[in-house]
Amino acid sequence: MKMKRPSISEVIKTEIVCPNDANPMGILQGGKLVQWMDIAAAVCAQNHSEHIAVTASIDNVSFKRPAKIGDVIIIKANITRAFNTSMEIFTEAFVKSLNSDTPQLINEAYFTFVVPELKENFSLPQVDPETKLEVERYEKALENKLKKTLK
Repeated sequence: MKMKRPSISEVIKTEIVCPNDANPMGILQGGKLVQWMDIAAAVCAQNHSEHIAVTASIDNVSFKRPAKIGDVIIIKANITRAFNTSMEIFTEAFVKSLNSDTPQLINEAYFTFVVPELKENFSLPQVDPETKLEVERYEKALENKLKKTLK
């Protein structure tokens, strides 16, 4: 069974909030942020699986603070666990303003991706967590999957 470390598949995506990404108040539209997070998560899933992967679900999207025109958005996507045909990707989005040195968390979400065109006897590479945080997320991913299954 093939194993891969989460760091191999990690994606860091940056965007700048432009006027066409914002609402009339100059605040980043939520849908645009979710789109950027989905793209980062998709690249992470494809890096891990080495196949085209598509979004199956997003757990919950909560906005912790706004981002404004001119702010930089930093999105980190990391695989938490791979199952037979699906993967869970954890994404975090941060905002960095011009007048701040420290990026601030604005959003986080768990995405589930699947590989639609699987050949027989194909299984996704398993995740080999390295750090304490990766191990915690790996274990939580099974809980998340069981919760979805029971719904």
